[in-house]
Amino acid sequence: MSTTAHPSTESKESRLKRYLRERAEDDGELYFKGKFIADDVGMSPKEIGALMAKLSGSVSDLEIEKWSYTSATTWRVAPA
Repeated sequence: MSTTAHPSTESKESRLKRYLRERAEDDGELYFKGKFIADDVGMSPKEIGALMAKLSGSVSDLEIEKWSYTSATTWRVAPA
């Protein structure tokens, strides 16, 4: 489901947090590169990367860590 088709007043940070929470709850943990979820959250990979760095230290209900770097950062997200 793409959020770009439905403009929202929800902030980019809130939209990304909601997406990560939903996916982590459904799958148990999530590994992704920003470029692969960009359309789903309606942001550029660069925006996602900047927000992920910010969220990694500020979201208490999710474990967010940089997992690896191969042509782009891979992030791991799991419920805390």
